[in-house]
Amino acid sequence: MTAPTFPVAEPPEPEAADAGRLLFAQRAEFLKGVVAMDGLPPGDRLEICFAGRSNVGKSTLINALTGRKALARASNTPGRTQEINYFTLDPIYLVDLPGYGFAKAPVAVVAKWQALLKQYLAGRANLRRAFLLIDGRHGIKDVDEEIMALLGTAAVPFQVVLTKTDKPKPADLEAALAATRRKLAKYAAAYPELILTSSETGAGLDTLRATIAAMVSD
Repeated sequence: MTAPTFPVAEPPEPEAADAGRLLFAQRAEFLKGVVAMDGLPPGDRLEICFAGRSNVGKSTLINALTGRKALARASNTPGRTQEINYFTLDPIYLVDLPGYGFAKAPVAVVAKWQALLKQYLAGRANLRRAFLLIDGRHGIKDVDEEIMALLGTAAVPFQVVLTKTDKPKPADLEAALAATRRKLAKYAAAYPELILTSSETGAGLDTLRATIAAMVSD
């Protein structure tokens, strides 16, 4: 049987898992919220960002990775994150981007922060990888593909992280995975492994931590 393109990443080896654990054992701190490109901190360190549709679970995932329940502001209201939020985790920045797509905010506000999102993705030279969060219950939507195309144009490598994978039935998750793989095949900037996570159960967090730690060691 042929192995699938874009396989699910295997759990990390013990040494890689330890590197991820040690990186995220440091105390992550909120640095600043940015509302315009001239407010970005100096690009003097490696940067990892988390992008995704409104309410996909970006803030919750950052909190789960860092072991800080309220580090990133999570909300059940789509579109609450209206800034580019920077967190320090020596020696890198973790970046929580504004959610795109549906958001309960005035149209002008949505347009402003989504323009900022696109400017950031296209113009941040020290951005090493974007983790594109996709809801495991729904798979890739058209608005996700708009961001994927933007990342490709900006030559920013991105890796899909499926969130909330404890929610769907196994058959529904497999269907979402199959559809995700088909759509990713069109994008040269897509990293060739998927990471499956659940912030509630902790599934996949060691894999994601180890993946980030490997980029730091490189």
